[in-house]
Amino acid sequence: MFIESLKALLIGIVEGITEWLPISSTGHMILVDEFVKLNVSADFLSLFLVVIQIGAIMAVIILYFHKLNPFSGRKTYEERRGTWHLWGMVVVGCLPAAVFGLLLDDWVEEHLFNPGVVAAMLILYGVIFIVLERRNRKREAAYLVDQETLARINQQAGRSADGRGRRRDSARAEAAVEPVRGKHARQPERALNVRSAHQSAQGGGRARDDGDDAEQALFRVHTVDQIDWKTALKIGFFQVLAIVPGTSRSGATIIGGMLCGCSRTAAAEFTFFLAIPIMFGWGLVKAVKFMAEGLVMSQTEIAVLIVGIVSAFVVSIISIKFLMGYIKKNDFTAFGVYRIIVGVLVLAYFGVKLFLI
Repeated sequence: MFIESLKALLIGIVEGITEWLPISSTGHMILVDEFVKLNVSADFLSLFLVVIQIGAIMAVIILYFHKLNPFSGRKTYEERRGTWHLWGMVVVGCLPAAVFGLLLDDWVEEHLFNPGVVAAMLILYGVIFIVLERRNRKREAAYLVDQETLARINQQAGRSADGRGRRRDSARAEAAVEPVRGKHARQPERALNVRSAHQSAQGGGRARDDGDDAEQALFRVHTVDQIDWKTALKIGFFQVLAIVPGTSRSGATIIGGMLCGCSRTAAAEFTFFLAIPIMFGWGLVKAVKFMAEGLVMSQTEIAVLIVGIVSAFVVSIISIKFLMGYIKKNDFTAFGVYRIIVGVLVLAYFGVKLFLI
């Protein structure tokens, strides 16, 4: 029991990392299964590899509980409406996967669940990530160049305005005295605009992060609350692509989200939320099938299941926090490179194995 629990711990760790990072949990599970085989029945193994995802899902629910809870007493009426809207978009985004997943699951498992397909998808989507982020960087660079040019123009205009303004102010000070205003009186809008423009040209006011500004300009959807039903549905169709082993559900939906105009943060968060009904539903179906066939788990299998779920939960919390912190300062290029490396390793290992056999 102890050895099998250690194996379950390793599988849970792999699940917790690869489920949320866009690097394909299936591709890594194939490698783990090649070297770490659980001494359990085939029926239980099929159940285990799905049900441990519930631990990963619980991590999302815990981390985003307030955001996902429409009954929170700490939310205003508008915030609760926004939460219901978010859940509606999650349902819309899950519809394509629910339909096509039920229709194609058995066929895909029979024809596409092999190392060659997994390796090809790892490499293909790794290339897509690199190309997509290269395009994004070019657009961000073009935006920053435009902003720098505009700032120089404003600075030159500000200097000219300052020179003329000092001469006019000297003459006006002698001709008129500013009337006394009450404490609630508004300042003239033109004066405020001139001051704001001057501060902006001189670099005054709150310092802003150029990278954040560029991302705001690059994507039209900056938070998951701004996702509409059309965008959710499009992302849902990208999620269907994850039926093919090695694609990565999170990878497909993040790519789809960015192509649909979502920021990296919004795309990643929506990916997390889409997983909740999909994985819970899939886990429930597997559990019902297992029990409907009259199968029972041994004590070792029960221990393996508990260890796998708990380890997947703990590691998922760490992985989600890492990913959200990472993409605030970086893009997904590194994940694309990693996918290509793993894909080549999978292809090489199983190719050599097939040749030797």
